[in-house]
Amino acid sequence: MDKLKAFESFVSVATKGSLTAAAKAEGVAPAIMGRRLDALEEHLGVKLLVRTTRRITLTHEGSAFLEDCQRLLAEVANAEASVSEGGVKASGHLRITAPAGFGRRHVAPLVPRFRELHPEVTISLNLSDRVVDLAGEGFDCAVRVGDMPDSSLVSMRLADNRRLCVATPRYLQQHGTPQHPAELARFDCLTLSSDASQTRGWAFSVSKGEGREVVHFKPGGPLDCSDGQVLHDWCLAGYGIAWRSTWEVEAEIAAGQLAPVLEEFSAPPNGIYVVFPQRKHLPLRLRLWIDYLKSQYGQSAFWQGAAAGTAP
Repeated sequence: MDKLKAFESFVSVATKGSLTAAAKAEGVAPAIMGRRLDALEEHLGVKLLVRTTRRITLTHEGSAFLEDCQRLLAEVANAEASVSEGGVKASGHLRITAPAGFGRRHVAPLVPRFRELHPEVTISLNLSDRVVDLAGEGFDCAVRVGDMPDSSLVSMRLADNRRLCVATPRYLQQHGTPQHPAELARFDCLTLSSDASQTRGWAFSVSKGEGREVVHFKPGGPLDCSDGQVLHDWCLAGYGIAWRSTWEVEAEIAAGQLAPVLEEFSAPPNGIYVVFPQRKHLPLRLRLWIDYLKSQYGQSAFWQGAAAGTAP
């Protein structure tokens, strides 16, 4: 079995949702695509796709394998391009989008630093909390936080992102510290307005029989807001307990301004990703930007110092 060709066929079928469409794009018969997938599943010993006459869906193992295959194929293409381009300098225009809050803290400071390394590249940064259509709106890539839905986009995980409860040490001294998520009802919880997000509430991992499961609590409180930055500021001012992402509060925790609460009940992390349209050859400027993000986000010192403007 040609593993690389099998990976390419799997990604094509998974993203197009059809053997026929994938086969047409490659110029082969659907039966050939089917045989490649059969061989790949037999080699791996797992079912990647559930195929019926009407639709194709990914299994749990298939979803995880899709992300790995997309990353692998992108890295292979990058390696080939690096050899062929030799010493060519990055140039041209790069269009990037990111969520507003995360982008202000952890993308915007990196943009001018990246351009110092590659002065022939010009950059436009769009900060928006809506999910931007990269191909339709002409963006090269997006930085996104959270679980990635099935998509024709290539996604690369850059870092883990946990959500945790935090409060100021003074607030905890005055009001006590909850020992279980169910006790949050007795505390001042700073929550997002119902029209913002977190409609299921705050997520925690609790004991269930011999294992653990993720459950959601919807704490109330005297203050809520549709803007996460305002909740962050209220929490720093000592008005209550907030449920925030580590990228928002890690610097304040390291500085002793905030203290984590209910850490043993933290839900499993989701991810921070860079996503970009499927392309055979990525422009050098985009490949270098992705590599730069990976190098910065891979350093624990970045998350502890970025909010204060001291990230490496």
